[in-house]
Amino acid sequence: MLTGVLLALTSALCWGSASVLIRIGLKDKSPIAANLVRLYFSATTYLILFLVLGNYSEIASMPLKYHLIAFISAQFGFVIGDYFYFSALKSLGVSRTVPITSTYPLWTLIWAYLFLGREITVKIILGAVLVVLGIVIVRQAESEEHADPRGILHAFVTPISWSVAIVLMDWLSSKVSSLTLAGLRIIYAAIGVTLISWKVLGEIRKVTWREVGVIASAGLLGLVIAQYTFVSSVSLLGSQIATPITAINPIISTLLAVALLKEPPNMKIWISLGLVVVGIFLLTS
Repeated sequence: MLTGVLLALTSALCWGSASVLIRIGLKDKSPIAANLVRLYFSATTYLILFLVLGNYSEIASMPLKYHLIAFISAQFGFVIGDYFYFSALKSLGVSRTVPITSTYPLWTLIWAYLFLGREITVKIILGAVLVVLGIVIVRQAESEEHADPRGILHAFVTPISWSVAIVLMDWLSSKVSSLTLAGLRIIYAAIGVTLISWKVLGEIRKVTWREVGVIASAGLLGLVIAQYTFVSSVSLLGSQIATPITAINPIISTLLAVALLKEPPNMKIWISLGLVVVGIFLLTS
């Protein structure tokens, strides 16, 4: 149990740091271009790890059904979900996007209950109410600041897409080793984003080495280290426990955004963060 919790917290720390790096890397790049660089770097890292650690034999023996589910999970998580996430980050900033997108544990619990037969308790219901209240408050704060409505919509779509990916991954986590599953999802995501990369070919040619370094670092933290520790945590705890533990992610992201990016969140942003974190604590206790 403790190992699973520590792995989930490690994921949250890496994701929180990666959010700030992505925000920096998106300064002059579209979400698709940034995601392409990030996924290619991360997929290459996993391909090398598979070669060194001998994971290709496991991959070759996996049923086609497992590959298909991993591919679908990857598209919902890293192509569709992350596209909307990057778009929201670019228009709203880290401290305003993360409180909304960090509600993915709530959606994960709903899907886990409906499709995996996981239990829903009174604490889970109370936690869900607090999470939703946090969303309402942060939404009100965005309206007062005249935030981009499209960015807000993208921020709300993000956790729904992520949660679908997580539940599919949860189902696979008992059938495929953690490293293989984490790596396959990233590799399949790189294939998926390649299918739409023709839209940003001109932009990719203009990517500087500094931008590559920043976005690749975000990929290393968020897609290699965090994904491996998260998949490992899900395999030990289940998605209904491992996913909500990562609720510390918005605190890390917001504090780093305030300290490094000079984003000034108002009091309602802090209140919404507190409600989301307390709510998700109840979901896991």
